Amino acid sequence: MITVLLYRRVRFILKCFIFKDELHGLDYRQIDTLKYFVFLTSYYLKMREITVLNIDELNQNSFQGDFYASTLTVHLKQNHARIEKPHRHNFYALFLFTRGTGVHEIDFNKYEVKSGSVFLLSPGQTHSWELSDDSEGFVFFHTQEFIDLFYVREFLREYPIFRTTFYGNCIQTSNDFYNVVFKLFTKIEEESNNSLWKKDSLIASTILQLYIVLNRYVLEKGGDVKSQGSAYGVLLQKLEDLVELNYRKQKSASFYADKMTITTKHLNRVCMELVGKTTTSIVLDRVILEAKRLLLYTGKTFTEISTELGYEDYSYFSRVFKKTVGETPKQFMKRYK
Repeated sequence: MITVLLYRRVRFILKCFIFKDELHGLDYRQIDTLKYFVFLTSYYLKMREITVLNIDELNQNSFQGDFYASTLTVHLKQNHARIEKPHRHNFYALFLFTRGTGVHEIDFNKYEVKSGSVFLLSPGQTHSWELSDDSEGFVFFHTQEFIDLFYVREFLREYPIFRTTFYGNCIQTSNDFYNVVFKLFTKIEEESNNSLWKKDSLIASTILQLYIVLNRYVLEKGGDVKSQGSAYGVLLQKLEDLVELNYRKQKSASFYADKMTITTKHLNRVCMELVGKTTTSIVLDRVILEAKRLLLYTGKTFTEISTELGYEDYSYFSRVFKKTVGETPKQFMKRYK
C-alpha cells in the first residue's frame, strides 16, 4: 500500500512540476515515471543506510588503516562530509574536548559535551553530535590489530571503560585528572605527526597508559573497584560476549546460564549485583539497541527487522519494543525523522 501511494505521489509531482536536474543533466519530461520512482526509492533507501567508517578513509598519518590521530579542529574540517551524519566505526575511537559545548549522541544515549569530556566508542557503535563552533580537542582511532602489533594479550574488550553496560560512553574528568589526560592525548597527537624512531611503539604504549588511567579513575570514582577482576565481573563480561554473539536468536536467561555452566538464579544474582538488571533485561537491551539502529539506518521493513531479530510475529515484537522504549517502532522512527 505504501509503495502504491509513493508511486502515485511521484506521478503527481511529475505532472505538476516539469523540471530539470542540473546536477545530473536529467530532464524528467523524458524519463519514464516508473523508472524515476525506482530511482527515488533506491536513493531514499541508500541515504538511510548508516555509514560505516574505516580508518583508511580518513586523513592518514601513521600505520595504514590501523591508527589515526588529529586535533578535533582539523578532524572536523577535513572529514566533515563523512561524519556530519550518524555513522558507525569499525574501530576504537576516543575524543577529548578541551573547549566548546554541545550534545554527543552514542547509540541513542545523549551526553553533554563540555571541556574535560572524554568519549569512548567501541567498534560497531553509532554516534552523531551537535557541537558549538568553538569546539576544540583531540581525537584518535585505532583497531585492536594495532595494539596486537605490540602487545600479545591486551584485549580491549576486557577494559571496564569499554563495557557500556557498566559505565556508558562518557567520562567527565576533574581538574587534576584532566591535566593527566590532556598530556597523554597531546603526546599521542604529537607523536603521530613526527617520523622519529619507534614512534608507533610509543603511540601504542601511550594509548594503553591512557586506558589504564581512565579505568582507574572510573573504578575509583564509582567505588566499583571490587567488580573489576572479581568472579562476578568475569562472569558479567562473559555474559556480554555471549549476548553479542547470540542475541538475535537466543533471548532466555537459561540459554546463557547453560553456556556459562552456572544456574539461571546465580547469573541473575550476578547481573543484579553489578548492574541492577536481570539477565533477560541485559539481552533485551541489546536487542532493542539493534532494533533502533535497523529502524533508522536501513531501508528494511518492520517485519524484516523483527524477523532478523528473532521475532516471527511483528505484532509481538512491536509490543516488546513499546514496553521497553515507551513507543512503537513507527512512533520511534517518526520522532527521529
